[in-house]
Amino acid sequence: MPNPLMYQQDDFVVLETNQPEQFLTAAELLTKLEKTLSQLSDEDLPPDLQKLESVTEKAQYLLDTSCNLDVGPGQYLQWYAVRLEK
Repeated sequence: MPNPLMYQQDDFVVLETNQPEQFLTAAELLTKLEKTLSQLSDEDLPPDLQKLESVTEKAQYLLDTSCNLDVGPGQYLQWYAVRLEK
């Protein structure tokens, strides 16, 4: 039986264009996604995100189902769950 620790997503490494990698908690990443999404127009978002009403719902959906967001030509925002302790 797999260890439930394998499925915890408490910490993330975040990769962004022209930025050093960052380690964020899930709450910090959610805030970052909300801020980024609020700066994008709905037309620039994938269809599954366009269906959701609030920025918070969109950010939570991304956190739960994805690991990247297209933020413009030649730019990227990616996040990956990491385990910082043994």
